[in-house]
Amino acid sequence: MREIILINITGKDKPGLTSSLTNILAQYEVIILDIGQAVIHDCLSLGILVEIPSVHASSSILKDILFEAHKLGIQVRFSAIDEENYKDWALQNDGQRRIIRLLGRKLTAAQLSEVTAVIAANHLNIDVITNLSGRVSSEHSDSQPISCVQFIVSGKQDNHLPLRGRLLEISEETGIDISFHLDNIYRHARRLVVFDMDSTLIQCEVIDVLAEQAGIGEQVAQITESAMQGELDFKESFIQRVALLKGLDEKALHHVARNLDLTEGAERVVETLKKLGYKIGIISGGFDYFGEYLQKRLGIDYVFANALEIKDGKITGNVTGDIIDGTRKAEILKTIARVENINLQQTIAIGDGANDLPMLNAAGLGIAFHAKPVVKENAHKSISNVGLDGLLYLMGISEREIRQ
Repeated sequence: MREIILINITGKDKPGLTSSLTNILAQYEVIILDIGQAVIHDCLSLGILVEIPSVHASSSILKDILFEAHKLGIQVRFSAIDEENYKDWALQNDGQRRIIRLLGRKLTAAQLSEVTAVIAANHLNIDVITNLSGRVSSEHSDSQPISCVQFIVSGKQDNHLPLRGRLLEISEETGIDISFHLDNIYRHARRLVVFDMDSTLIQCEVIDVLAEQAGIGEQVAQITESAMQGELDFKESFIQRVALLKGLDEKALHHVARNLDLTEGAERVVETLKKLGYKIGIISGGFDYFGEYLQKRLGIDYVFANALEIKDGKITGNVTGDIIDGTRKAEILKTIARVENINLQQTIAIGDGANDLPMLNAAGLGIAFHAKPVVKENAHKSISNVGLDGLLYLMGISEREIRQ
């Protein structure tokens, strides 16, 4: 019968350490069944699960490993694994794995305790924990405004809804964004990201700003809020608001565009996604004048938005062409995916309003960004506590990859 041994190594990390140990194992023709390593603050934790060939005595191998560990100044521990235990472990790891990501300004022990308690209560095992965000300097903690930790968990689960529901409750209770999804091939293969514009890529609702220029700000803002909450049909509200802009000078558009404030993290997320080869689009129920301004500023590939009708230098109170509402947003996303030959499961959509929901639900990953309650409840994921660049971490992109 084969002999299986788990080797656990701890101590101060140094170059060549793993090479020295595996060189000894190689001399005895040892088979590696599993291996994993983590380094935190120069402290190493390395595990190697090995199968000892029957032609070699395990005592000789372990003695050599102990001697090498003493020379390296590290600690080593051996555990014999019986065949039945190994088979149970192998079967457990054949099941579906899930990814849980915690995203916030800071991560506290209390938040981690809540999440890990839920994982344990659902009989799931934590296989891997990874810090996706950068290492924060204690002297310059403000320089890294986002913290993200990723758990990869395994175990059989017939109904994931109670777990998802409890994680959502923890998110609301502790002020941290939590994502939960299956670990499948599509998470590695996203290729298209589309953003809503107003209150997502930029900090304002442009139509409200234009209304202030026209002296009807409060009236238009009330209609906008009703539409965002889903209390009013978007097309109906949009027609009402645009009509109120009748007579506004075209110069107001240029003034507003020049003074648009991008959402926190917007430039960083677009720059990183472009560097990684993603196609990026704006699909907005706002106005194309501002979408095209952002396209030039950020280098965005696609812009779809409503076109204000302007005659003799004045806004007429009408739009030209079909109004882009929620249904149309989803159709445009599908069209871009077809043109780019991208599977819908490889798309991501981000928005904040009720009219974004059809687009968020059509995408492979739909994210509600600082959104109204009705949107958060119906989107796949949500970001509520950090900037737009929190999307990068929810996608599993690490700080190291962002900075490359």
